[in-house]
Amino acid sequence: MSKQSESWKQVNKRNTANLAVWTLAWTLTMAVVSLGPKYIWENDASISLIAILINTAIGVGMILANKRHLNGLDELHRKVQLESLALALGVAVVGGLSYSMLDVVNVISYDAEISHLVILIGLTYLVATVVGLTRYK
Repeated sequence: MSKQSESWKQVNKRNTANLAVWTLAWTLTMAVVSLGPKYIWENDASISLIAILINTAIGVGMILANKRHLNGLDELHRKVQLESLALALGVAVVGGLSYSMLDVVNVISYDAEISHLVILIGLTYLVATVVGLTRYK
């Protein structure tokens, strides 16, 4: 294996680990933001605002880590990711707005929740990535 190939693997491994750390941090701060007002700081709006700002800042870090990760991928993996992200974005916009309209016009008997959309986006991205990687093997 060439030194260049080994170096790329090390960079990719570091970028992947960095993205995992940022994603974990963002997920944990999201849990703190959603559960904190009820269980930790008794609905104090100023503490909630600070927690949301911290979560948002960590979210920006996660976005930048994801961008760095994508830029470090080889052409094939970058293509698979681009196709998966494009499909997930389309599902998010079209599916999310359709889901919201079902709620607005009272076709569904419950409130359209953002968490349902997040799950749909995540599953779409996951399936598209697996299908893309399988297709190009």
